[in-house]
Amino acid sequence: MSKQNIFRRVLDFYITGFKTMTWGKQLWVIILVKLFIMFAVLKAFFFPNFLNTNFETDTEKSNHVIEQLTNPNK
Repeated sequence: MSKQNIFRRVLDFYITGFKTMTWGKQLWVIILVKLFIMFAVLKAFFFPNFLNTNFETDTEKSNHVIEQLTNPNK
């Protein structure tokens, strides 16, 4: 069995499965909406860009990152 044949069989399996879903389509929509909320909306409010707000140049940013990676926690 060639790799292309296996890939095609797996692809056909998933395509057929998604075409014959009834409740699955609505569940996938809910999952995708939740992922969008988690990654797009929450990131904007809870994970600010620390380097851009505290440092001016790329050199300052890289020095801070190197310092944080190489120094043990105090």
